[in-house]
Amino acid sequence: MADSLADIADRLIQLGFSQYEARTYVGLLTLGEATGYALSNETGVPGPKVYETLRRLAERKAAVQTRHRPACYVAVTPDRLLAGLEADFRERLAAARTELEALPRRGAPEQPLAVRKLDRFPSAVQHATEAIGRARTRVYLSGRAAELKPLAEAVANGSQHGVEFVIVHFGALPFPRPLGRAFRHASTQGSLSASRKGRHLVLVADSRAALWAIARDGKSWEGLYSEDPTFASAIKAYIRHDIFVQRIYADAPAELEARYGPGLLGLTDFTAESDAEDRADQEAVG
Repeated sequence: MADSLADIADRLIQLGFSQYEARTYVGLLTLGEATGYALSNETGVPGPKVYETLRRLAERKAAVQTRHRPACYVAVTPDRLLAGLEADFRERLAAARTELEALPRRGAPEQPLAVRKLDRFPSAVQHATEAIGRARTRVYLSGRAAELKPLAEAVANGSQHGVEFVIVHFGALPFPRPLGRAFRHASTQGSLSASRKGRHLVLVADSRAALWAIARDGKSWEGLYSEDPTFASAIKAYIRHDIFVQRIYADAPAELEARYGPGLLGLTDFTAESDAEDRADQEAVG
């Protein structure tokens, strides 16, 4: 067989034909109607094997027997052959997909969460700026004036493009109020807590990208950035609950400070004595 015919036979072998089947089918295409003897001479397939091969080709609908004495065969046209192979492949692929999806998954490894660790404030600002630049609907922000100020340009640009901002700011807002809502963290204003020197920058953009960065001592920053929606949901819940507290505080500041002290620091007291006081208050109300 010519090199080009051998290449065609190799293609058929890649599609699942045996070597004898591929050579015999290509030989049939070349000769037209042919006997096994003629095919053996044309293709080099041994005489004892050629008729067995022709029967297999007929079974897979790649050839048709046209006469019995002597036995003659003709090849099915390439378009019909390939269409049949494609249909058969699709059917087997669909069956394999169904069976694989039905397999029980015992001990399947959980997907790792893609999180980037941050150790410098400029890195946190860069990630926050880029996340704001990609935002299309809403951005949540929380931080002191010093942490929010580097984001002024990104916030202004986002607001101009219709992005809504929900901001919790400690101290004065360091830039013009953008589109959306801003809530001053009034409950901690003037409170002398041990964590007052701490700094933080928190962001959620479009419920997808999220940043959590803190400097407990006011100097050494550490943080996480991720574009995982689950992580973003957790960070957004933190900001929203902070807003809830501030809105409640705005309605009754004197009463809440009388109950929980300046800065509402009593809310962070989880000692047994505090629990006993809470139960006594509940019983008195009851």
